[in-house]
Amino acid sequence: MANKSRNDRRLARHKRVRKDLHGTPERPRLCVFRSNKNISVQIIDDVNGVTLASASTLDKELKGQIEYGGNKEAAKKVGEAIAKRALEKGIETVAFDRGGFLYHGRVKELADGAREAGLKF
Repeated sequence: MANKSRNDRRLARHKRVRKDLHGTPERPRLCVFRSNKNISVQIIDDVNGVTLASASTLDKELKGQIEYGGNKEAAKKVGEAIAKRALEKGIETVAFDRGGFLYHGRVKELADGAREAGLKF
């Protein structure tokens, strides 16, 4: 299959990263998904198969603050929101899973926002 779509290549990168990256109860995985119009993030404990916290540009409380969900400002607000929710549940350290997306633009802004709000990774 010579002509793989952009998403197929992303999924191959994601699979390669996930071979070694696992969320534990002590250090859960911060998983990012971005579409053209929105960005969402979850904190996942892979050992128990549980989502501990999540945030998205589609959340009711964030939707009022965000004009458009597909830009860097929105990604930064989502990063701050997930850090706040994680810290409320006693989660300070996470393993960052960029989901096969390149670490720049919106993914980088989300990570920076989460770090500034107190999450360690």
